[in-house]
Amino acid sequence: VQLVESGGGSVQAGGSLRLSCSASGFSVGAFPVYAFGWFRQVPGNEREGITYIGTSTYYVDSVKGRFTISRDNAKNMVYLQLNTLKPEDTAIYYCAAEYLGVWGPFLASEYDHWGQGTQVTVSS
Repeated sequence: VQLVESGGGSVQAGGSLRLSCSASGFSVGAFPVYAFGWFRQVPGNEREGITYIGTSTYYVDSVKGRFTISRDNAKNMVYLQLNTLKPEDTAIYYCAAEYLGVWGPFLASEYDHWGQGTQVTVSS
């Protein structure tokens, strides 16, 4: 399984970005049974789980109401819409995948597959 993130960039506070995670390497028909999470990391800090999509969808409080995770099973894509961005959202954003889902949606150790990350920078 390979994951490639894109869509990061630099925006001003209050702006929006749409991150994409292109997934490949699945067995035929397997993509829909994978769960996906988005994480972010600031240098020197641990990787923070922020949202998850599997049989259910979850968000951490800091992004709830501003970020939206979605997936397109026909295209093997996962998206993260980031609205009302704040300077504290600045980080490298990572897409992660795990077969059949996870028990801890925001725990990085639960996921076997990771992308390389995409930088999001929000200026005040």
